[in-house]
Amino acid sequence: MLNPAATEAPPGADKDAPLKEDIRLLGRLLGDVLREQEGEAVFDVVETIRQTAVRFRRTDDAEAGVELTTLLKKLTREQTISVVRAFSYFSHLANIAEDQHHIRRRRAHLLAGSKPQQGSVGFAIDKLRAAGVSAATVQGFFRDALIVPVLTAHPTEVQRKSILDAEHDIARLLAERDLPLTPKERKANLALLQSRIATLWQTRMLRYSKLTVADEIDNALSYYRITFLRELPALYDDIEDELNAHFGAKPAALAGASYVQMGSWIGGDRDGNPNVNAETMQQALVKHATTILDFYLDEVHALGAELSISTLMVSVDSSLQALADASPDQSPHRSDEPYRRALIGIYARLASTARALGANHILRKEVGHADAYRDAAAFSADLKTIADSLQHHHGATLAHPRLAHLQRAAEIFGFHLASLDMRQTSDVHERVLAELFARAGVEPSYGSTSEARKVELLLAELAQPRLLFSPYTDYSDETNTELSILRAAKDIRQRYGVRAIRNYIISHTETVSDLLEVLLLQKETGLLRPAGLELDAMVIPLFETIPDLQRAAGIMREWMALPLVKQLIDRQGQLQEVMLGYSDSNKDGGFLTSNWELYKAEIDLVKVFADAKVKLRLFHGRGGTVGRGGGPSYEAILAQPPGTVNGQIRLTEQGEIIASKFSNAEIGRRNLELLVAATLEASLMPQAGSGSLAGFEAVMADLSERAYKAYRNLVYETPGFTDYFFAATPIAEIAELNLGSRPASRKASRRIEDLRAIPWGFSWGQCRLLLPGWYGFGSAVGEWIDEGPREERIATLQAMVREWPFFATLLSNMDMVLAKTDLPIASRYAELVPDVELRERIFKRIADEHGASLRCLETITGANERLAGNPLLARSIQNRFAYLDPLNHLQVELIQRHRAQAGGPLDVDNRVHRGIHLSINGVAAGLRNTG
Repeated sequence: MLNPAATEAPPGADKDAPLKEDIRLLGRLLGDVLREQEGEAVFDVVETIRQTAVRFRRTDDAEAGVELTTLLKKLTREQTISVVRAFSYFSHLANIAEDQHHIRRRRAHLLAGSKPQQGSVGFAIDKLRAAGVSAATVQGFFRDALIVPVLTAHPTEVQRKSILDAEHDIARLLAERDLPLTPKERKANLALLQSRIATLWQTRMLRYSKLTVADEIDNALSYYRITFLRELPALYDDIEDELNAHFGAKPAALAGASYVQMGSWIGGDRDGNPNVNAETMQQALVKHATTILDFYLDEVHALGAELSISTLMVSVDSSLQALADASPDQSPHRSDEPYRRALIGIYARLASTARALGANHILRKEVGHADAYRDAAAFSADLKTIADSLQHHHGATLAHPRLAHLQRAAEIFGFHLASLDMRQTSDVHERVLAELFARAGVEPSYGSTSEARKVELLLAELAQPRLLFSPYTDYSDETNTELSILRAAKDIRQRYGVRAIRNYIISHTETVSDLLEVLLLQKETGLLRPAGLELDAMVIPLFETIPDLQRAAGIMREWMALPLVKQLIDRQGQLQEVMLGYSDSNKDGGFLTSNWELYKAEIDLVKVFADAKVKLRLFHGRGGTVGRGGGPSYEAILAQPPGTVNGQIRLTEQGEIIASKFSNAEIGRRNLELLVAATLEASLMPQAGSGSLAGFEAVMADLSERAYKAYRNLVYETPGFTDYFFAATPIAEIAELNLGSRPASRKASRRIEDLRAIPWGFSWGQCRLLLPGWYGFGSAVGEWIDEGPREERIATLQAMVREWPFFATLLSNMDMVLAKTDLPIASRYAELVPDVELRERIFKRIADEHGASLRCLETITGANERLAGNPLLARSIQNRFAYLDPLNHLQVELIQRHRAQAGGPLDVDNRVHRGIHLSINGVAAGLRNTG
């Protein structure tokens, strides 16, 4: 029997009481560790700072603010580091407690036999059945769908594996406390919890050497071992169970379907990252293959131990016997155990495969040599031979769960684990081809020719059997590097399978020639073979800025009308992918306009693709923050315009959001299920439609135009705004601390236009303004309401929330951002601006817009409290402030010290750097989705 805390709470009970108890417990244990490790004096300092920060927040007490500033300035360097670490670790521990509570609540629903929860596949199928969607349609969805979370680096918060391991243990021990433990077991559990928290305290939280691409690859792969390798196959099983329960569908109905696969940019995304090249791509695939083959080897070894079936007891298929006979295992002790001998042979083949693909550290040596598999399909065929023989000879139950999961894993992950995308900016492609054209004597000044002439040149060259490149000519380093990357892609596909690399993303796509250039570069390197119209990597445009989004449909219409492209798309199964960039469009035009222009671009693309009779797959370049397209993925997918999902969707998972979603296996499985359920609903649910939609869209267009002007006026037209931004946020420190392998800016300048969207949004999160997630809304809505019949216009906005998922999701996300925004904290960061007049002028504008945005949101929703519709999240955010606020105050103090001592002693700089780095990590962990 489970602890009552883990089961359905009785009516009227506080369902969050176990969460509060866990947070109190972890906080107390952290305090005990702090006393033991650092002494009573440091513990007292931490408590005094926390209590003063709480007083400053709750009463807006100016005296408390002065006390806090005095306290922080008195801290020694050693005390500062201890205090920052204490509050940072509390944020991490609170996250663990919240994740465990989500798991607890989900289990409570399941134990109580409750109806499927929203976001589950069961809920989606119930909804579809009620709407009259047939079993055949639902099964057809799973046979044809492709849902791909794509992990990207952008490590504004990169957890060390040592920290992840310790936190995983803490989560496991916390979960154990919901079980019926004896007093002795509970005492031992508590001791282990304190031990693991002490381990955390004595472990360096972050890396202080510059991250390499290899570090980023390793970091991402840790989540495969924690979550994806086991939870994805298990999710497939759950979905088959749901289909069987609802429709009586047998597992064979979806045999071979791989509707959720994994993608990655890490090691292949070279847009603005000079550290990514052919070598990092090869390195990524070696690490991918090593990870998946290690998993296969472990599972095959375990299967060999489990399947001790003797032919003295039961017969086997002749094909299974042949597999056993081909095994290098000739032990007489296993002569009657063909499954074991077959699996020993499979293990030997996998070991040879692993070595052939670059894995050199196989921990458990094989019995004898066997030839490597030619591909993952051959490995799957051997597993099927085992499964079929069990099925035919009274052993069907023995295939579950390990063999069935292994079969599913082989279908999902192959030998490549995840598809690695290539990405580069269109400017680079143009320069490379300009050099190739000039050296070949085809066109001396390709870069300066008209778009029409470029298209003409590119199409003519694509029709030529010869190459532009000559091995006897010298080329620039850039050209050689780009061509070597494409050649490496060809080699990777041959070695690891065609799914290892199959997409090429073009940043800053502005013209059709930007797409044709990548086709020609693929032809130059053997990835496009015009004679047979074979294209290895789909050419995918990325539309990022507001003007790019506005041009997207026109560019794709022109692209798909080209005869060569029509033939290539036909070979791609009448499918073409388009990527939409959320981060840059937000930085370019603000939150409201970015969302609206993305919506419009999607609607226009649907029409263009329907006219061309081509299936559209959208790749959503979402970030962690709402300002970068973040927010709950389930709601975001359901809010997509009709016709934009259709069973095909890819979306990026970035930064600390990867850790938030996938560092706990059960939470990770739930997040994967949310993606599948949302895609299923969005693809098949009949659209009710609103007769008012055209009117709503007209209102939204008006609001967007007003918000765009307000945002652009502040960010790009206000004198001194750039100076304010660089002084009042930690952007300079974020860039200086080298938190990732990619530079913070595309060019060596302080222009906001050149700054990458990720550090832009991250910096506003750190200072608790989160400006990209709301600025311009108040001006736009306030003006629009005031210019017409006020009550009528308010009623229109309220109807838009009720009837239009796009607008409801937009406001819901902004509501969450405003709940995390904190003007008193932000005012402390504003004090970092040395120019008093500039500081007061710009901060007042931001504060006025913040107040206007809050008032307008309250007018539309009728809720005076933030997150009124999500009390659990509201309480979660409020509970964190007492521990998050001191981190912000400390960060301000550390930045002041850092900037004051520029050029000072190296040891001082390093200590302050360390403190800033720790505070950045702690604030990001506390806000959870602000990176």
